[in-house]
Amino acid sequence: MVLSWPSPPDVDALSGAVLLRDGGPVAQPELAIARAVLHTNPRIAQIWALLLAIETARSARERDLPPEFLAATLLQESAYDVNALSSAGAVGIAQFMPETAAGIGIDPHDPLEAIGGAAELLGAYVATYRASYGDPFATALAAYNAGPVAVSRYRGVPPYPETREYVALVFDRWARIVSYEAAPAGEWKLKGDSRRTERVLR
Repeated sequence: MVLSWPSPPDVDALSGAVLLRDGGPVAQPELAIARAVLHTNPRIAQIWALLLAIETARSARERDLPPEFLAATLLQESAYDVNALSSAGAVGIAQFMPETAAGIGIDPHDPLEAIGGAAELLGAYVATYRASYGDPFATALAAYNAGPVAVSRYRGVPPYPETREYVALVFDRWARIVSYEAAPAGEWKLKGDSRRTERVLR
């Protein structure tokens, strides 16, 4: 078989494989995020996917968020499309409404600023909801999608079908990104029946 990049002739690989998108488990969240971006949005160049993944991981860590969680949210919002525009007027990678972006002092059209802004907002929600709700990540996603007023009103994830589906889809993407990572010893545990092994989400 032949690789799509130079390799020793004795390496067994698939023809047409893409270096960042394909292959076995990776050691860093940044590589797992880049892989997820390339699987979700094949129009993004590999180097741009990697740069966005690095910024996502950096911004997430600054706000005490799992990088894979922030990446999953941005994938659900826009598939990392810097030109994304919703019918409601939300723009950019993080799908900020212009007034929300202005409120946190970022340009929603600038992908790096938008990633940082999303991390700031989600990090604040998670920190606020950590003491009050059993799952601060689901609650933070609900606030990001439906607004913090709806979360306060319903004391958690509101019963809106769109918001509940949004939370479920982000969690599915989060698990998929984590599945691309090689788990260090001790990070895998059995959940549910013994035929299913899942990584513990940080």
